[in-house]
Amino acid sequence: MALNNIWVFAQAANGAPTSATLELLTKARSLSSNVTAFIAGSGAEAAVLGEYGATAVLAVEIGKSLPGVAIASALKSVIDGGNTPDLIMFPQNTEGRDIMSRLSVKLDKTVLTNNIDIADSGDGVTVQTPIFGGNTLVSTTFTGAGPYLAAFRPKSFAAESAGGAAAAVTAVAVPDLGATGSAQVVAVHVEETTGPKLDEANIVVAGGRGLGEASSYAMVEELATLLKGAPGASRAIVDAGWVPYSYQVGQTGKVVKPTIYIAAGISGATQHMVGMKGSKNIIAINKDKEAPIFGVADLGIVGDVHKVLPQIIAALKAR
Repeated sequence: MALNNIWVFAQAANGAPTSATLELLTKARSLSSNVTAFIAGSGAEAAVLGEYGATAVLAVEIGKSLPGVAIASALKSVIDGGNTPDLIMFPQNTEGRDIMSRLSVKLDKTVLTNNIDIADSGDGVTVQTPIFGGNTLVSTTFTGAGPYLAAFRPKSFAAESAGGAAAAVTAVAVPDLGATGSAQVVAVHVEETTGPKLDEANIVVAGGRGLGEASSYAMVEELATLLKGAPGASRAIVDAGWVPYSYQVGQTGKVVKPTIYIAAGISGATQHMVGMKGSKNIIAINKDKEAPIFGVADLGIVGDVHKVLPQIIAALKAR
């Protein structure tokens, strides 16, 4: 079939579209020349959204309403008005899943989540989903009429500017939400961070259980700072409470694809490697020469992280 009308759920942070948004727009425009981005707010990001492929923007002023409740209801009203997309693409994150699940119920449409690719052919619209820790890819084809609802992992597509003009913005009103609109957002707390974001950094230094104790994670953070990268972590030390969940790389954390990924004291469980094996260059430091992480590493250092990391840090400081 031909995808003539694609919608993308766009998100913004600090006044600019997120990297996941730009990735989805890039893929969407390769499938259709008619791409609409829908976003919470006034649509002030229309210039950048247009640059990456959006030809129109649906701006939903949600006020203090919960995003999932308000945006799903607003989109349902647009679709009921006759503007029906063939495909709606969402980022595989909390807000994306929330809106998609609510819209799925309102439209009585199936959702396909955790995908890494999508194709449109004569046989229909097909998505690819990794299973068994990423060792197997499953292809699933939508059947019946759209809109098809699909969510994609971050870093599934490369974000590339198309040089398009600013997209035209249409304000979309939120209909009466009834009892579901009684819950409101009264405060938002944003975790303070410095340096690049983990899922956007070109260099990531991640620590694991091999560090031995929470205080040793300071070496990972220091090395990341010296390299102008971001610190990451395995699930083991997140579960142990050494670092926040926002640092976690892996199947249940963030997916990263930096130019350089340094794994310090990480054995390389399948669940962790799902989140980082797409990195361009992987450097592994582990005292166990049989650690699975060496199977995907471009450079392996068999040694104690408590001896190797301080030497790397000292060498960088001496430059």
